[in-house]
Amino acid sequence: MRRLLILAVLMFPASAQAQMLFENPRVVDGDTLAFNGSYVRLHGIDAVERDQECIRASERWRCGEEAGTVLSELVARGTVNCRQMGTDQYGRAVAICSVNRVDLGKRMVQAGLAVALPAYSQEYVADEQAAKAQQIGIWASEFEQPADYRAAYPQKALPQAPRHTGGPMPTIVPTSPRNEVYFRNCREARAAGYAPMYRGQPGYRPEMDGDNDGVACEPYRGR
Repeated sequence: MRRLLILAVLMFPASAQAQMLFENPRVVDGDTLAFNGSYVRLHGIDAVERDQECIRASERWRCGEEAGTVLSELVARGTVNCRQMGTDQYGRAVAICSVNRVDLGKRMVQAGLAVALPAYSQEYVADEQAAKAQQIGIWASEFEQPADYRAAYPQKALPQAPRHTGGPMPTIVPTSPRNEVYFRNCREARAAGYAPMYRGQPGYRPEMDGDNDGVACEPYRGR
């Protein structure tokens, strides 16, 4: 099945939205993950860079290092599930990633360690406004916008590409060119690595959501 999925990827345009299921990524910085030689950038946010410093209470604070630490703690809580939204100018996949249904981008913005990018997504704008109002993280300090920091220090903008370790490469389950996925039943969805599916995600159909709780093909829980 894994070999068939990899072959299927080659049959679809690179721009097609895809579901990607990963385990045990390496955290590169506050908004970038590395999976056996492939980068994934979190969609809709921009975290302070790994070498970036902020000024808090008149003292230098390694805010970029803390951003990486917080993301590492979130990733360590379980399997990382990413849904690719596109590709950036560096060739990295841009994706919405979660652990145990917790949106990693959302948590980074709520922690005050990343800014929202409304030009790409409105999803995290309210979270940024709340963190700013409560002076959480960078909002309680003097800091450069991450984009401005990268412009000032372009040599620090993109870390060296990670080497493939010889472990399994990420499995990418493509959608159709129209970003549609159809499974006849939950058995097919599980075999393709798509289950469980949530309302609004590719592949979800009410007919596969037996208890109408917004989650299709969820694991059976005995009484």
